[in-house]
Amino acid sequence: MFGGPFSFPLMVVKRDALEHNIATMAAFTRDHGMLFAPHAKTHMSPEIAGMQLDAGAWGMTVATPSQAMIVRGFGVSRIIVANQVVDPAGLDWAAAELAADPSFEFLSFVDSRAGVDLLAKHAGARPFRVLVEMGHEGGRAGCRTFQDLLDLADHVRQVEGVEPAGVAGYEGSLKTAQDVRKYLAILQNAAEHLRAPILSVGGSQWFDVIGRELVTTQAQVILRSGAYVSHDDGYYRERTPFNRIQGSLEPAFEIWAHVLSTPEPGLAIVGMGKRDAPFDEGLPIPRREGLTVVRMQDQHTIVRGSLEVGELVAFGISHPCTAFDKWRVLPLVDADYTVVGTINTHF
Repeated sequence: MFGGPFSFPLMVVKRDALEHNIATMAAFTRDHGMLFAPHAKTHMSPEIAGMQLDAGAWGMTVATPSQAMIVRGFGVSRIIVANQVVDPAGLDWAAAELAADPSFEFLSFVDSRAGVDLLAKHAGARPFRVLVEMGHEGGRAGCRTFQDLLDLADHVRQVEGVEPAGVAGYEGSLKTAQDVRKYLAILQNAAEHLRAPILSVGGSQWFDVIGRELVTTQAQVILRSGAYVSHDDGYYRERTPFNRIQGSLEPAFEIWAHVLSTPEPGLAIVGMGKRDAPFDEGLPIPRREGLTVVRMQDQHTIVRGSLEVGELVAFGISHPCTAFDKWRVLPLVDADYTVVGTINTHF
């Protein structure tokens, strides 16, 4: 990496950490009797998707129809769109794909009659299979009351071109384990009341609680965690369930950049910025002690500490979901920083 043709700033993926994280979550879901559909919106990479599927993932999750199209191009045969799909072009694509390939599985969320009816208008030879979404107060989408969910599920059963597949929810925006347990109890009650074959949940902050609370449910639980795959040195390092249970995830990202200027004692200007590293859930984290990132600009990072012009400095990142999308190609490196492959992204 250091003696080759690479220009800096440069973000790299550490192979050992990536492989460890994928194996760790594959084992966790397998040991807890869950299927795994990791959220591909994190990486949108055919190489990583292939590694996750080879490790036993049931399918992949995406956030949008356009992401579904891309992931389908990776060769993925089971896709969950973890949102209510209202885009006509996306629905027409999904209907055509279902008609062309009887083995293709496509699931999406619904939380309103209008959404169900829109799906029905675009249904083709095979019905759209849907997961009725249960939300919570202050959260994102999803039915806000249990009765609303039951009424919507009844509507799904009556509409031609749409078929119920189960119940879905997202617990990642809840703040405490107690709140998560209460929410999961509602989801489990809904799944049992509806005799739903599938119950899908999951971010990267509370899957330990999910593993404990949903162990007795009759539905097949499908977990959708995504950020685990690269982990980080900030947001998820503080919030990972492996701070509470046995096991670990390792940060797979590093970004390297040169010191461009030291205009004042103890102040350095590093040649990377908001275009190169995430900043929405915390600033980059210097891998060297005695350094502190105080501010990021478009192409510069302001660092407090002792550095010299021309030095290469390594940083960890916070929040991988806004790191992958900044790079089309990421070198994959081994422990000695020999480049052993590439991670390509398709955002």
